[in-house]
Amino acid sequence: MPDAFGAIVDALARRDLTAAELERRLEQAGFDPAACGDALGRATDAGYLDDTRVAVERARRLSERGASDAAIRAELRRRGVAEDRADAALAAVAPEAERAAQLAARLGGGARAARALLRKGYPEEVVERTIRRPIAE
Repeated sequence: MPDAFGAIVDALARRDLTAAELERRLEQAGFDPAACGDALGRATDAGYLDDTRVAVERARRLSERGASDAAIRAELRRRGVAEDRADAALAAVAPEAERAAQLAARLGGGARAARALLRKGYPEEVVERTIRRPIAE
């Protein structure tokens, strides 16, 4: 049976994970809590584990798909990312209004775009501003 650090390295070789996700995996695999803490510390010190990097990359990917700030924040929270790191990740992507406008333009505007924006978690005021902008122009 591999040690906890080896399990972390194996898991991170397949996909980026947060410290919270790795801790859950190690606990489910039956590793001792002290061994888990030590292994997570070693992985962080070695540069293998970086929640900020994981959060920024995940936020970038979700924003490219037109996700709202609320949707990105919920995904990062689900993955165990701390609030300050989620804030930093959101600051690193295009502003929410810009993402909404790009998605609405791709969908041709109008009611269809408004419904899509609402489904993706955009606040009503952002949807309203985004859909009205082309009319005003």
